[in-house]
Amino acid sequence: MKDNIMRQIEIEKMTMNCGGVDDKLDRSIKLLEWITKRKIQIIKSSKRIPDFGISPGKKSGCKVTIRDKKEITSLLKRFFAAMDNKLSKKQISENHVSFGLKEYIEIPGLEYNRDIGILGFEVDLLFSRKGRRVKLRKVKQGRYPKSQAVTIPEMTEYLKKNFNLEVGKK
Repeated sequence: MKDNIMRQIEIEKMTMNCGGVDDKLDRSIKLLEWITKRKIQIIKSSKRIPDFGISPGKKSGCKVTIRDKKEITSLLKRFFAAMDNKLSKKQISENHVSFGLKEYIEIPGLEYNRDIGILGFEVDLLFSRKGRRVKLRKVKQGRYPKSQAVTIPEMTEYLKKNFNLEVGKK
């Protein structure tokens, strides 16, 4: 019997972000532009955090969202190789996976860049099934049942099958 097309899992989008203020923010923007070759969105703070020198309205981070499936796959293979193809169970929750890379120089194919220095960034993957758009659209919005959510075991199986990823218990 064929699998139901509506139950197939796919990566909807990948978001990469990096925080910092002033000089570190400029270096973070350069890093994300260098890795993705895309335009970067700058994030402004809504809270005041004096320890980090952040006040409301001040630029405090940057992010980029990628929706192209081929580009996501190629970047993920490199990112997972930098992490020795291992992921912790804590990094996986319903519908999404989050992990961070401490230094970009660990990624295969990237060498040290003086202008950037040593920086890391976070990656967030959003998983979905067909039909999720029904819930998100503005006109004729419909229900998206809880049973359509992508569970943790389904995501781990998808990552193992497509990226040869080992999911640990930590």
